[in-house]
Amino acid sequence: MTTTRREFLKTSTSAAGVAVLGMYVPGFGGKEANAAGSLHTPNVWVHIADNNQVTLISHMSEMGQGVHTSLPALIAEELNVDITKVKVATAAADPAYVNGLLGAQITGGSTAIRDAWEKLRIGGAQVRTMLVQAAANKWGVPASSLKAENGVVSGGGKSATYGELASAAASIPVPKEVKLKDASQFTIVGKAIPRLDTPAKVNGTAEFGIDVKVPGLVYASVEMSPVIGGQPKSFDDSAVRGLPGIIGVYKINGGVGIVADSYWRAFKARKALKVEWDLGPGANLNTKAMWDGTKAAEKSVAPIKVRPDVGNANDALQSAAKVLKAEYYTQHMAHQPLEPMNMVAIVSGDKCELIGPTQFQQGAQGFAAAAIGLKPENVTVRTTYLGGGFGRRIVTDFVVQAAELSKASGRPVKVLWSREDDMKNDWYRPQSLNRMEGGLDASGKPVAIKHQISSQSITQVLFGLPKNTLDPFMVEAAVAPYDVANTSHDLIIHDTGIRVGYLRAVSHTMNCFANESFMDELAHAAGKDPVKYRMELLSKEPRFANVLKIAADKAGWGKKLPAGRALGVALMEGYGTYMAQIAEVSVTGGNIKVHKVTVACDCGRMVNPGIVRQQLESGIVYGLSHALYSDITLTNGRVDQNNFNDFRILRTTETPVMDIVLVDSNEKPGGTGEPSTSLIAPAVANAVFTATGKRLRSMPFAKALKSA
Repeated sequence: MTTTRREFLKTSTSAAGVAVLGMYVPGFGGKEANAAGSLHTPNVWVHIADNNQVTLISHMSEMGQGVHTSLPALIAEELNVDITKVKVATAAADPAYVNGLLGAQITGGSTAIRDAWEKLRIGGAQVRTMLVQAAANKWGVPASSLKAENGVVSGGGKSATYGELASAAASIPVPKEVKLKDASQFTIVGKAIPRLDTPAKVNGTAEFGIDVKVPGLVYASVEMSPVIGGQPKSFDDSAVRGLPGIIGVYKINGGVGIVADSYWRAFKARKALKVEWDLGPGANLNTKAMWDGTKAAEKSVAPIKVRPDVGNANDALQSAAKVLKAEYYTQHMAHQPLEPMNMVAIVSGDKCELIGPTQFQQGAQGFAAAAIGLKPENVTVRTTYLGGGFGRRIVTDFVVQAAELSKASGRPVKVLWSREDDMKNDWYRPQSLNRMEGGLDASGKPVAIKHQISSQSITQVLFGLPKNTLDPFMVEAAVAPYDVANTSHDLIIHDTGIRVGYLRAVSHTMNCFANESFMDELAHAAGKDPVKYRMELLSKEPRFANVLKIAADKAGWGKKLPAGRALGVALMEGYGTYMAQIAEVSVTGGNIKVHKVTVACDCGRMVNPGIVRQQLESGIVYGLSHALYSDITLTNGRVDQNNFNDFRILRTTETPVMDIVLVDSNEKPGGTGEPSTSLIAPAVANAVFTATGKRLRSMPFAKALKSA
């Protein structure tokens, strides 16, 4: 690959007209600022008030992944302050808060810790150094004679709080080089500290977008095209205008919004609204035809090399003792965060304020500005807690709706989607067809593997990536870690006609499903144990071999299991994290029961092992729902699924026991929010084969097992 994901997004956000604002500190306006006294800003990350309150301005949105605990831990460690005394506010759109790994102010890609690991520690150390220097200047003593601990600088019988020194410290030039703590000195980083946001979420004071209230707030429900991409041609609101609480009915892009004095009144009024739709080309879409198009795409689309070929796979296959071929299918998938899409917009003159849940502050700002004809710098963004994101809140369609309806009505408007709105108007994970071909020598060792991916480019749909250009988000985990002399990896980009978006783990899921299922097929064809077979091919990959050995030993691989149960294995590197999973399953009457999942995870240095465990567990539950049950299908352009009754997710009683081993490591931090999502499907599929002899090559498995 010649272009990184960061470069893609940096270029595409500029092309989309996304601009950024000057510095704005959320959570410190009006009464709060007065209560705290003057606020001092030694750098863009750390703010210290006269009353000694330390605040981290987080460049990452909190959507349940724990960044409002793990990120303050990094500055608290270097500032030598009690982490429980650190407040957190989410940054507004500003170039200072761009995610360095993605090139835009985006929370996603399991980048939070990886991006923050050095820069927040440096930020904390800079402020500590400046506070000490401010005290040294004040007292006329060498800085080396002073220490900064527990929010106080002291030495030589004198002391001052950080708050008392903050004003002077803020005027000192920011040091270019600072000494960071050695890991042996850590007192916060690496400890399983309870999450800072738990009390507020338990007592109800945490503000999610759905909770936001502002003076004069009204509510909107949007009747959207039954076919994604359709537009309203005309509408009849005569039956709506006389209903109680109705403020107005407005045509917007993609639908008709009803504004009322309560959400329920706006939502109910949609039943009385009559809309004539231009359904567009999407009206002809159906799932079978989309799969047919994906299968046939290789005949008309030139393949792109994922990486240069290694050896000559075609020649090696010609001379192989045994050749295996398999196709793996990964279905369209909805994000379905617990909190449906919502946003508050307040448009007044040439200004707009957005309040709500977003993973993409710059995008919310830029696209809202473009929709209502404002300069991006005149749009401010205040991010609340997100009731789940999974990549859905990178897209800004619901944000734009709020801005359009606030401008049209002249009121502060909260747009709120129903669960059904959310299900039928998502930006879905794309279908993917992974064609695998492998050759074995007489001893069963793989001598060649060919892997062809046929799928849709999300970056092309969302950010205008030029056609037939390698999209790095399509080929994550496409190259397996095994030592095979001859390999070929090709990408076929095919647009199925439906809009698609980044969903947790993005293409890791489909590519890992194919690689790890096929590796199991090769092992069985060779008559060898799947774990031993993999281990023999990992002599050059010590981190992979280590997690595989740990997981196999912990799961009791090779030992006798309860009657009817079987084990399946999968491993993958994603986001800098190396992981092996072993699933213990049984199959009764065509129903798959996952009893236990054993995980070995090497994610490098951990800021908070407790949150790492939470994320791994969360990813497994999320991925297992998709592997077993969840599915998005289309008929005549319309999404068939409505709610969780027909978009099945894992029940609490179906959640397996999870035995997680976190590997001690001095490597740089890896991401943990997404990788566990991807391994569970192949681990379960491989276990089902061992239990039943039936090979599952398509998801969801509950559907595939019936036809196997």
